[in-house]
Amino acid sequence: MKVGIILDTSLDPEDGVQQYVMGVGEWLRAHGHDVHYLVGQTEHRQLQNVHSLCKNITVRFNGNKTTIPLWVNRRKVRAFLAEQKFDVLHVQTPHHPFMAQRIITEAADSTAVIATFHILPYNWLAKSANKLLGYMLRPSLKRIDQMLAVSSSAKEFEEWSFDVPAKVSPNIFNYDKYTYAKPFNEYRDGKVNILFLGRLVERKGCKYLLEAISKLDRATVPDFRVIICGKGELLAELQKFVRDNNLQDIVEFTGFVTDEDKPRYYASADLSIFPSVSGESFGIVLLEAMASGNAAVYAGNNPGYATVMEPKPAQLFDPKDTDGLAEIIKSNLLDEQQRRNAAAWGKTYTKRFDIEVVGPELVAIYNEVIAKRTQTQDNTK
Repeated sequence: MKVGIILDTSLDPEDGVQQYVMGVGEWLRAHGHDVHYLVGQTEHRQLQNVHSLCKNITVRFNGNKTTIPLWVNRRKVRAFLAEQKFDVLHVQTPHHPFMAQRIITEAADSTAVIATFHILPYNWLAKSANKLLGYMLRPSLKRIDQMLAVSSSAKEFEEWSFDVPAKVSPNIFNYDKYTYAKPFNEYRDGKVNILFLGRLVERKGCKYLLEAISKLDRATVPDFRVIICGKGELLAELQKFVRDNNLQDIVEFTGFVTDEDKPRYYASADLSIFPSVSGESFGIVLLEAMASGNAAVYAGNNPGYATVMEPKPAQLFDPKDTDGLAEIIKSNLLDEQQRRNAAAWGKTYTKRFDIEVVGPELVAIYNEVIAKRTQTQDNTK
């Protein structure tokens, strides 16, 4: 089939929604489907059939910097869709009235429209803004044949915001990419490696991890290091905290990590900790970290992460309870078998989210919706 995957923002970043779009798109292409990316301003992503349909501007929303599209010419959209003749449009939502909504409402009656909802609100402002956006998107929401959500918590928020029934279709990742990754040699020196990987912003909670580390009595635990992977506006503040608490000898800041190196950092970890406080709709980083099979993974107890960790609630924690987090870290430093048991469970559990499992389920949804739309058209003739 011919599939157009719609993303209002740029395809250039390596954020979770972009990973979902490319993971689904390239899997579909590998299985014989004709895939096109209908995206906002994209300049560096080297993939087939990337259609950058508009300029974007940078804004701050839901605790992150992101981009939103400027005006998309409706006549150009109509001509583009008439030329391409898509069987399916798969939009990533919440979407924007100026781009994705125009594409959806101009789609041919024969084109099935699927949407995947990706977010949870970081604060009351984001929650209220999404509710307002639901009213603005009513023309395109009425045209969507099947609404999906990446988790049960995202489904609940989507139905509250947009008032459209949804079904859960989990986020995806490439399991083999992470489970077969090799650790970096420099980290194989007998020390226990504690990993944080994510943006250095308030809601990702890296500062809580460092506060917990500062509370450990290092004389009572095995030698360890803390590897902080990522960049962000809090970098200087976090580095100052490390200096002020004499942690320079055990804390390493790697800066931005490429998509090629990311699996190797996960494979190098013995304990991966993600203390995000809120705003997570799923938790793809948890799957990536667990798939390596080397690390015990602990996650901040927010709704999206709790969805992923539902079978193992003991591996959730309150990020702001740094005393409690320090105890979790100490327990895992002292008990290698505890780490190994958690790592083995995670490696098996995450197979469920592999694109090789979820991909066929998505194709089945596409086919089901196409069949219903075809039947509806036949009945109206």
